Amino acid sequence: MSVNSNTPEIRFEVFSGEWEEKVLGELAEIVRGASPRPIEDPKWFDSQSSVGWLRIRDVTEQDGRIHYLEQRISKLGQEKTRVLHEKHLLLSIAASVGKPVVNYVETGVHDGFLIFKKPLFELEFMYQWLKYFEAKWQQFGQPGSQVNLNSDIVKSQVVAIPTNEEQTAIGNYFQKLDSLINQHQQKHDKLSNFKKAMLEKMFPKQGETIPEIRFKGFSEKWEEKGLGTDVAEIIGGGTPSTSISEFWDGDIDWYSPTEIGNNVYAGGSQKKITALGLKSSSAKILPAGNTILFTSRAGIGDMAILAKPGATNQGFQSFIVKEGFSPYFIYSAGKQIKEFALKHASGSTFLEISGKQLGRMKILMPSLEEQTAIGSFFQKLDNLINQHQQQIAKLNNIKQACLSKMFV
Repeated sequence: MSVNSNTPEIRFEVFSGEWEEKVLGELAEIVRGASPRPIEDPKWFDSQSSVGWLRIRDVTEQDGRIHYLEQRISKLGQEKTRVLHEKHLLLSIAASVGKPVVNYVETGVHDGFLIFKKPLFELEFMYQWLKYFEAKWQQFGQPGSQVNLNSDIVKSQVVAIPTNEEQTAIGNYFQKLDSLINQHQQKHDKLSNFKKAMLEKMFPKQGETIPEIRFKGFSEKWEEKGLGTDVAEIIGGGTPSTSISEFWDGDIDWYSPTEIGNNVYAGGSQKKITALGLKSSSAKILPAGNTILFTSRAGIGDMAILAKPGATNQGFQSFIVKEGFSPYFIYSAGKQIKEFALKHASGSTFLEISGKQLGRMKILMPSLEEQTAIGSFFQKLDNLINQHQQQIAKLNNIKQACLSKMFV
């Protein structure tokens, strides 16, 4: 945003001139929703009603654009709340403070929301402005049994706005960005759910030796193998002394558990150690490609395939997968390994699974050819999921950058 005037840093070419400062309370009639009491009484709700009931949790689940509501409010309940029959802009002021909402469905409004009625602004423009301002609303929240935002603070907030035409242009631009983000999110979620379902069906259920679904050409029973004897060598980590500077800022990747879990591959750590630091500790260089990092404490069971040689701290029991076994298959079997680790973990301060205990796990394995086929299938799925994750992150970064430059 511009420092010297009420003009944004970036704007569409056809627009010029300064934006005008207004108080939100002058731009709309701002009223609070209302809730029947006690809210738990079933008489206020009716699953057959055509009128929804907007709750705070609906905002988080639908990311601010409400197109459906699971809970429905009865005719009696409608008499105790404010019912919106048309699209409106709202702002949450309880629990999840400061989340803007565009409501597309007929609904009763919980008293944890403010409703902007008879607005003198373009709805999409103000929705994005409120979204941009969301983090600042948190600062105004009043502590109590749950954080609340005083409606007078919202009404007195000063906002700079352009002409209606420029508001429309800005609102449309960000609405298209939101639509692209939502499309990628839906595809991401669909693929993630599909992967979850296939993991259940392509690995044998407990007590069985054949999966429900398998590739054509494979029919043999899966064989039980020892995770730490047959399948992999299990290696712990270590930490060089943090008080000796010569041990740090080297060129050896050194992972901590907090870095694992979001990506399939570990391609570089936040902290690095030197060869001297490695030698001084129990950390070891793990080979790339056939090493699976496995967090053994501080969130047991997060996994990543090591993309280049590196080491870990003592929060790991990593698998160096032996010849004859597919690393990606083992990675895809992570759910059952995690379940075993959680079941056998111990510790008074925090739960931890030792390499020795983890190595006792028995895991069913098919032939290497079937392992490879299964691993390849899930690798392709993971790549598609990752592509959508990257697009979502990219579009969100673009949006945040534009919000900071296209608003005053």
